[in-house]
Amino acid sequence: MSLLDAQIWNQRLFHGEWLPATQSMPVTEVATGEVLGQLGCATADDVAQSAISAKQAQQAWAALPYQERAAVFERAAQLLTEHQPEIIDWLVRESGSIQLKAGFETHISLQILKHCSALPASEQGSILPTQTGKISLAKRVPLGVIGVISPFNFPLYLALRAVAPALALGNAVVLKPDERTAVCSGFAIARIFELAGLPKGLLHVVPGGADVGEALTLDPNIASIQFTGSTQVGRIIGANAGKTLKKVSLELGGKNSLIILPDADLELAAQNVAWGAFLHSGQICMTSGKILVHKSLYETLKQRLIEKVKNFVVGNPTDPNVNLGPLINAKQSQRVQQLVNAAVTHGATLEIGGKADGVFFQPTVLSGVTADNPIFSEEIFGPVAVLIPFSSDAEAVELANMGDYGLSAGIISSNVAHAMQIGAQLKVGLLHINDQTVNDETVNPFGGFGASGNGTRIGGLANLDEFTQWQWMTIQTQAPNYPF
Repeated sequence: MSLLDAQIWNQRLFHGEWLPATQSMPVTEVATGEVLGQLGCATADDVAQSAISAKQAQQAWAALPYQERAAVFERAAQLLTEHQPEIIDWLVRESGSIQLKAGFETHISLQILKHCSALPASEQGSILPTQTGKISLAKRVPLGVIGVISPFNFPLYLALRAVAPALALGNAVVLKPDERTAVCSGFAIARIFELAGLPKGLLHVVPGGADVGEALTLDPNIASIQFTGSTQVGRIIGANAGKTLKKVSLELGGKNSLIILPDADLELAAQNVAWGAFLHSGQICMTSGKILVHKSLYETLKQRLIEKVKNFVVGNPTDPNVNLGPLINAKQSQRVQQLVNAAVTHGATLEIGGKADGVFFQPTVLSGVTADNPIFSEEIFGPVAVLIPFSSDAEAVELANMGDYGLSAGIISSNVAHAMQIGAQLKVGLLHINDQTVNDETVNPFGGFGASGNGTRIGGLANLDEFTQWQWMTIQTQAPNYPF
């Protein structure tokens, strides 16, 4: 049985059941433009009705025995395992992922479901010290309805990493996936939980544009927003959420530094640079956006990287030989073209690549980039390696810490102690000694500093803080006798 037969979701929204949408748009394969179906698009009214329905369903869900909630996630994990090939195919066609990346994304999404099956049975609070004859408890209780706004680049994983723990901890969810990847990041999740037996009304999937996202952030029945996306949009969401005093988690952009120290193994360094800069055509918030290379290795490493890029195959990701698939659309490809052109105008050297072809962009290496070049500080979201030389540890730290972002950093060195000394000076939420910058293992608290987020974390132990709130409760055998 197909999980995502178009007859199920075509021109529909998911509200615990599949209901007709009042408007729709084509679902297209990124690489070819082929129409794969018609996506039902939500309105602000749909969001309001979903929020009311979710709020009504949430209390009964939270009150269920923890074994029953856990069983839903056990079945969901089994369903994702059974339908993995179909979901991988959707990730390849709808989001432009190469098959290697799509397979990895499905694997870590499965890990999330497995981890979340244990959350209903996790510790729910603490006993606090108090006076004799009195019990003092700090309890974790669900927030209520969580609004999730997810991006296009790791569509299944970045939606599920919020949806699954939120549900497992007793909340309801209204999910707005990016409309460009709404099948693999929204309807796939809806189908899995529907078949797994999640009670109706707890999960709603409402694809749409900015108006739908704005409705989520302003709705009084939604207690919290978990957003993953650009810093520019994150600022708007944070401001809107503040109007109704919502809790808000913003996982935003990055301009991440990969530092190559002089004692690094050159081939390992080149492999890490290529992976960190070009995985999923650079469309990852953790992409290695600034490659800081010690001047003693700079020219040699540059040539090794160029040789690797020459062997890359760019094309339709349904071909297993392709290394780089398309960008999400032609508009993004043109934006990358403009950034590369501006970088060259400001003194960078274009070593290879640098040309857009519809939704595809040639893998590109820029050298000689200085701190006053616009591409030094701007997030690219395209397949561009920006090479920057440095001559001392202090200069590497200064260059890495320049700018507003503080998400991820990597350091490659044969001297771990030296690398750790440098790492301790970097203002980032994710730090990797002897690895590139693109890393996430589902059990780690994920988030950045500065313009990369608002200080919240998601994943692992952080999920308890993100999707529950504390309630203090005291119990006494009889009420106190107060003096008035």
